This record gives sequence, C-alpha cells and structure tokens, in this order.
Amino acid sequence: MILIADSGGSKLDWRILHDDGSIDQANGPGFNPYYQPASDLAQSITENLSAKVNGNVEKIFFYGAGVSSPNNEQIVRNTLAEFFPKATIEIQWDLLAAARSLCGHEEGIACILGTGSNSCLYDGVKVVYNVPTVGWILGDEGGGAYMGKRLLIDYIQKEMPEELWKQFNARFPLQREEILERVYQKERPSTFLGSFTRFVFQHLKDPYCYQLVYSGFNDFCKKYVMKYDTFKNKKVHFTGSVAFYFSDVLRQVGNDLGITIKNISESPIAGLTLYHQKDLK
Repeated sequence: MILIADSGGSKLDWRILHDDGSIDQANGPGFNPYYQPASDLAQSITENLSAKVNGNVEKIFFYGAGVSSPNNEQIVRNTLAEFFPKATIEIQWDLLAAARSLCGHEEGIACILGTGSNSCLYDGVKVVYNVPTVGWILGDEGGGAYMGKRLLIDYIQKEMPEELWKQFNARFPLQREEILERVYQKERPSTFLGSFTRFVFQHLKDPYCYQLVYSGFNDFCKKYVMKYDTFKNKKVHFTGSVAFYFSDVLRQVGNDLGITIKNISESPIAGLTLYHQKDLK
C-alpha cells in the first residue's frame, strides 16, 4: 500500500493506493510546519486518514508547503513515522508535486496558484531552479491570500466601487478591528484571506474584480515565470484552485505576455496518483 499526500495552505489531500490497484482518498485541513505545530498534522491523520488505511503501508510520498528546510522535513517525517513505523517515507516540497503532476517526465515550468504561489523550472526528473518566494505577508503574488489581502484593504478604505462594497458588506459585515484580529492574531490568516476569492469569482464580470485577478496574475508572471531565461521556449503549467477557477483570466494574461500556458489543474493529487502507480509492487 502507498500513501500520497499533497499539503497546501488550505487543504491536505491523501490518496491511498492499494496493492490490488484500487484507490481511496481522504482530505483534511492544510498543514505547513512553518506556521503550525506537528500536533496539527497528527490530529489530521487521526481524524481523516487512519480509519481508511487497512493494511501495511509500505511507502509514503508526502509533498507539502514549508518542508524545504531540514528541520521542517524532520517534523513531518517524525509525525508520519509515529503512525506508519514500517513505511519508507519520501518528503518533497510542493513544487516537485506540481512538476511531477503537471509535467510527468517532460521538462517545463510548473507553477502553483492556490492560497499561496510559487514556480519552478523542471527538467523532467527534478526541480533545477526556483525563483525564491517570500510568503503570504511579503509576496505570494497571484495567490488567493494575495487577492484577499488587496480586496480587504480596498474594502476597509472604501476604494472599491460603491455598489460592490455594499454587496461585500452585506455578505461579510466585517469591522476593521475584526479583520485585523483575524489576520494578526488568529490561526491560519492566509486561509482567511484566501477565502474571499470565492466572492471575487462570483463577481468576476465586475471590472474591479476582473482587474484584481488580472493584475495579480500579471504580477506573478512578471516576477516569477518571466525570470526563467527560457520561458518563451517552455510549456508553462499551473495547478491550484485559483489557477483553475480563474483559468480564463490566467490564459489571457499569458497570451498578453507571450507565455505558452498548457495544463491547468485544480490540484496536483490526480497527476501524482498516476505518477506513483509505478511504485506499487
């Protein structure tokens, strides 16, 4: 039996590959060791995964945000080993998950646009270069938290169109103090910010919302995709809920900037499942 995990800022997707070829799935809240204790991951495994694992787990492939440092990788490894002590555990960052899922064994540029954002140059086997990102507070251009942050700033300062402001206020009657508390004092602030992308999507025909999304994607492509010297000669792929649901805007930005955008998926997990079926005995 093989376990595959894809952990982002908002959700953690599991796929369970049984020896007979059947596949089960489980889902839980996202886990990032930079912002959360190991107990959060342990709780998620207990509540969402354990009951569905009936048999010996031989291999685990865990892909996640925030696991690129040795210390964070060890945190995840130790937690998984508590539940599955006989398993061989491979821990990789979410960028390799995106690349393996989107590109398979072909070279390309793989990008993530979910709650956060990231990108990498992939040679068909490994990530060979990554333009550094700086997280949701300082960057994550084009991601859900980035859009939500800009939306809330304009809401608080009443810089969005009046009619749209009224609609937003009717749906989310948030006071400035409550917003600041949720962002600066509560858990999962990036998830809170990213939750407002649903409102943006539902009002995408409004010029304000369209421009909010367009400019975010434009910033992402200029700051990241276009810094890969060979971007004009490479297929560029995207995964993540923001890329998926705003794919029309994303493709328009790519066309305007001369970027060849190919695959866009909602999540890497389906592609990872196909990629790792070869690892079954």
